Amino acid sequence: MTVLIAVLAFSTPREIAFSRLLPAAPALAAAMWPVLPTVALGAFCLVLMIVLSFFHTDLGTPFTSAAIIAVTLAAAYGSHVRLQREETLFQVRLVADAAQKVLLRPLPHRIEGVEIESLYLAAQEQARIGGDFYEAIGTPHGVRLLIGDVRGKGLSAVGAASAVISCFREAAYDEPDLQGIVHRLETTVTRHSAAFPAQDRPEHFATALLAEIPHDGSRLRLLNCGHPPPLIAHYGKVRVLEPTAPSPPLNLAALIGDRYRVDIVSFAPGDQLLLYTDGVSETRDHAGRFFPLPDWMRRQSPEHPRELLDRLHRDLLRHGGGRLDDDIAALALRRSTTQDRGVVGAAG
Repeated sequence: MTVLIAVLAFSTPREIAFSRLLPAAPALAAAMWPVLPTVALGAFCLVLMIVLSFFHTDLGTPFTSAAIIAVTLAAAYGSHVRLQREETLFQVRLVADAAQKVLLRPLPHRIEGVEIESLYLAAQEQARIGGDFYEAIGTPHGVRLLIGDVRGKGLSAVGAASAVISCFREAAYDEPDLQGIVHRLETTVTRHSAAFPAQDRPEHFATALLAEIPHDGSRLRLLNCGHPPPLIAHYGKVRVLEPTAPSPPLNLAALIGDRYRVDIVSFAPGDQLLLYTDGVSETRDHAGRFFPLPDWMRRQSPEHPRELLDRLHRDLLRHGGGRLDDDIAALALRRSTTQDRGVVGAAG
C-alpha cells in the first residue's frame, strides 16, 4: 500500500495529493504487525513524505508529516494492545483445551474388540467445550458408554456435564446393571442443580443414553433417558433404535417417575452403531430443514468409524451453511470382525 501511494504521488498531478493517504499505511499495519515493524513503517512513510516535499513544495508536508507521526504512535499502541489480547486468548485456549481433555478425555480407539471414535463440536464461538458429553469405558461388566446433553449449550452447561461424566466413570465400574448407573446419575444431577440453582430450575435437566456391550459382544443393552435414539447399521440396513418404553431424563424422575427400561438388540460382527446428540439431528439448512440423519446413514458404505465421523462432520457443516446452532457430540462404534482381529493380531 505504501509503495502504491508513493507511485501515485510521484506520477499524478500534485493537485490530487495522494501523499495524504500515507498515514493509512501504519494504521493498517497495527492490525497485523508487531510494534517495532509498525513504527518502522511509519518512519518510512515520514521519510517518503519528506522526499516528496523536495519535488512538490506545496503538498502541505508539515500537516501530513504530523498526521503520520500521530497515527504511527497510535498504531504502535494499538499493536501492543492487540498482542496482549492475543496472548491472553492463547492462554485461555490452553486452559480450555486442558479442561476438555479432563471432561472429554481422548477415547481409546478399541476396547475389547469394539472400535470407537468420537466427534465433538461446541456451538459457542471460541469455546472448546459445551453441554454435550460422552464417555466409553472398559469395565468388568463389558464396554459401557454414555452420551448425553445438558439443557442449554456452551460454557454455562459445562459444570453439569462434568458432574455427570465424573459420576459415570465411578458408577460404570461399581454398578452391576445400567439401572444402577442411571440412578446414581439422577442423584448427581439433582445435587448439582441444588448446589447451583438457576432461575429456570424446573427445566434444569439432561438427556442421556447408556449402552453396554457385554464381553461376548453378541448383544447391546440400551437405556435411553429422553435422548435421541441411536442408529445401527447391519449389512447395509439402518435401523433407528427407539426405546420400547420411555425413561425420564436426568433430574426429572421426581416429576414423571423413575421407571427405567433396558432394551436389548443384537450386535453382530461388522455392525456399526452411531450415538449422537440432538445437535446432529436438528442441524438446519437455510430452508429450516433438519439434517436427514437416517437417510444419510443409509448412504454410507461400511467403513472405519473415524471415516464415518469425518464425513458426518463435513456434511453437517455443508447442510448448516458452515454454521452450528448447538453443541454436537457423536460416537461411532463398530464391532470388529474375525478378519479385523486377525489383522490386528498379525500387526501386533
